Amino acid sequence: MRIAGLEALHADAGWRNFSFLKIWTDGGVAGWSEYQEGFGSPGVTAAIKALAPAIVGRDVGDIEPIYWDLYALTRPAAGGVVGQALGAIENALIDAKAKALGVPAYALLGGKLRNRIRVYWSHCATYRAMAPEAHASAPVRSLDDLCAIGREVRARGFTALKTNIFRFDRTPPLWAPGFNLPPGEQALNAEADVIAALKDSLAAFRDGAGAGVDILLDLNFNFRTEGFLKVVRALDDDGLFWIEIDTGDAAALALIRRCARTPIASCETLIGLRAFRPYLEARAVDVAIVDAVWNGVWQSLKIAAAAEAYETSIAPHNFYGHLSTMMNAHFVAAVPNVRIMEVDVDQVPWRDELFSHVPEIVDGHLILPDRPGWGTEPIEAAIRAHAPKGGPMMRLKR
Repeated sequence: MRIAGLEALHADAGWRNFSFLKIWTDGGVAGWSEYQEGFGSPGVTAAIKALAPAIVGRDVGDIEPIYWDLYALTRPAAGGVVGQALGAIENALIDAKAKALGVPAYALLGGKLRNRIRVYWSHCATYRAMAPEAHASAPVRSLDDLCAIGREVRARGFTALKTNIFRFDRTPPLWAPGFNLPPGEQALNAEADVIAALKDSLAAFRDGAGAGVDILLDLNFNFRTEGFLKVVRALDDDGLFWIEIDTGDAAALALIRRCARTPIASCETLIGLRAFRPYLEARAVDVAIVDAVWNGVWQSLKIAAAAEAYETSIAPHNFYGHLSTMMNAHFVAAVPNVRIMEVDVDQVPWRDELFSHVPEIVDGHLILPDRPGWGTEPIEAAIRAHAPKGGPMMRLKR
């Protein structure tokens, strides 16, 4: 069965867009993947289209040969947007091959080790703080609002949540200088007022969620090493599940980990096994976060295996749509060293309409589907009914 063509489709996702790749074959089978260029990765679609002529006519089952041929063709620009294009192509090929064989994707990945995967509610309060109009939710503007969302997390059966940094003396209250929110804070300093606001926010979540819900904190790229050290030391007695840190310096992250009692997670922006290697060798993380949308699920298995050799857990980076959630579920079902899985709960009201099946989450765990391929696929008519807005880098309202 040979690849006959590729098509990229996009749908409105509120403050960004959903993006999908469809690869169809001469045998009538179509494979799908989800990718993301609406936040931080403009140009992925263009890269996919540029690579399409190199794979049309190839056997759809040649996942590894196609990846390495494309990697060789793009070696001078490995990683980044090009790496994400390779990941999108790889993931659609996995779906197509599994469908052609009539098996779930995990069957191609070595088989499943589990039927249920613990998940956490990611960006908890974050989307409601930065773009409530996009998610049909009341805006988050106070500590009382955080407490209320904590209660909602517990009431809906989740056992863990992950949040970000809020400053309720500002509008909007999301504090993310690493992403230019607010503008002009490129110094990335962890001042006393930021740390105090962070501790107040975590206390409000704890009051609402109760002792039975784990709290994860994502610091993103919002500080430099000195600032990260100040924050983790200030929060070490707060009992967090993990503190997530993005930094390009593996040695600096290893230093932070040695100075912290709270587990440290990182690596979500890395592409390729070579990029993960220095973090694993430096023992810089307790949990290596792997973006299988960017890396491709097949390549992500290799990253997970390398982490296992260093006695390190992995967790998927998954802040996309339902297809991505299913892709990641098959990925982590097939690896032994998974810690927990990320899902976004707050999304545009029409997200469920875009997919043939939505993830089944029961008591804070995702139930692994056994349908062929990823177990869901986008509905093209629904995608076209929600035309994408703006360009690939949609701006948040301030």
